[in-house]
Amino acid sequence: MTGEPAAAGSAAGTGSTTGASSTDTVEGALAVLPGPRTEESGFELVWQQVVVEIGRARSIDLICHICPDGDALGSALAAGLALRALGKEVRVSFGDDPQIVPESLAFLPGQELIVPAAEVPDTPELVLCFDVAAESRLGLLHDKAFAAPVLAVLDHHASNPGFGTHQLIDPGAPATAVLVDELLRRLGVELDQSLATCLYTGVATDTGSFRYRATTPATHELAGRLLATGIRHDLISRQLWDTSSFGYLKVLAGALDRAVYEPDAADGLGLVWTWVPYQDLVLFSVTVEEIEGLIDILRRPAEAEVALVLKQDPDGTLRGSSRSKGAVDVAAACAELGGGGHVFAAGFSAREDVDAVVERFRAALRARRD
Repeated sequence: MTGEPAAAGSAAGTGSTTGASSTDTVEGALAVLPGPRTEESGFELVWQQVVVEIGRARSIDLICHICPDGDALGSALAAGLALRALGKEVRVSFGDDPQIVPESLAFLPGQELIVPAAEVPDTPELVLCFDVAAESRLGLLHDKAFAAPVLAVLDHHASNPGFGTHQLIDPGAPATAVLVDELLRRLGVELDQSLATCLYTGVATDTGSFRYRATTPATHELAGRLLATGIRHDLISRQLWDTSSFGYLKVLAGALDRAVYEPDAADGLGLVWTWVPYQDLVLFSVTVEEIEGLIDILRRPAEAEVALVLKQDPDGTLRGSSRSKGAVDVAAACAELGGGGHVFAAGFSAREDVDAVVERFRAALRARRD
């Protein structure tokens, strides 16, 4: 499937402030929009400061984590489309080289805003950072992001240490896209199909199509508002979860054949794990991004509480993705291996061989029951 899964609509002309370029319009939104959705006064103050900084800025760089998923890229593109409609000079980027948008996200609107990391200024005027749980996930954009006088971080990972000058980090949010929806509300930008497509992609991917425990009534209410714009959620879902190359099936078959079940791991709750060697990806012309969903297949066995997939990069680095069904804090376990994430979905990177990495993960799982 190519093109957008919904009719492309521009953010321009969708709301009374859309298309305005004056600082006063954006800052004035603080006075006319409804009150904050959070009762935490400190968090509300940061929201107000970020909106004011956006109003003052002429040029804004929006960055997400390396190897972006639907929440990261969808959030950045939604914010980019909204800010462009407000008259801002906007660049969207992520710190990979080569910079590759996963095929499953090729339908997202606003990709004309994406620029290589090298085109981000060495000292940006204002940086908005989306879905980046740790500084290391900034990749090639790390130094440029921290050179900005204003670095606002919008994220929902509990493991986020709170970097940047302004932190809008809500571990209770099921996706960073929820925070972007709040940002758009505060900027006075109404939803259109392009914005809704990006936000729906972010929410749907990070909730596992609304199956994960972080999904709340408010999550479904947001999804309802997004669907009300007329987006084709069926086509979005098909592109995200039900479309792959034939090569992916061959890689999947090999990974499942290598799968190991360890009933005594995780304090007897069980671990199932596998790995994907880089040569398999080369042999079947599959990108590492294309196999991100492998963890959701491996986590299905009822016998295992925890699942782990190790994916090998060209330089031998192993990227681990882990999931828990609710009794083990895998974010804490992954943090011991230098990574992090959510309590029930987290990851890490390692340079050791497969057996050594799995042994370290086993050790980290001990006494990590929720």
